[in-house]
Amino acid sequence: MGLSSTAKEVLKASTQSPNRGESSEEVSDGSYWCYDCSERIRDLDQEGEETPECPSCGDAMEFERSATTTGCAC
Repeated sequence: MGLSSTAKEVLKASTQSPNRGESSEEVSDGSYWCYDCSERIRDLDQEGEETPECPSCGDAMEFERSATTTGCAC
């Protein structure tokens, strides 16, 4: 195995999954945002299944998927 083959394998292994290594922390799917107030609540910090209201203005927040999640966000 040559040096370039080894480098390619290392790069391939390091970019295949957004979850690199073991973690005891729960993985977030995204966050709720109020774009008007620039408020953010991680989905893991939100209690219940309902869409949270912005703590600043009270409007419903929008869910945005994390860039580290795989698959389509549509």
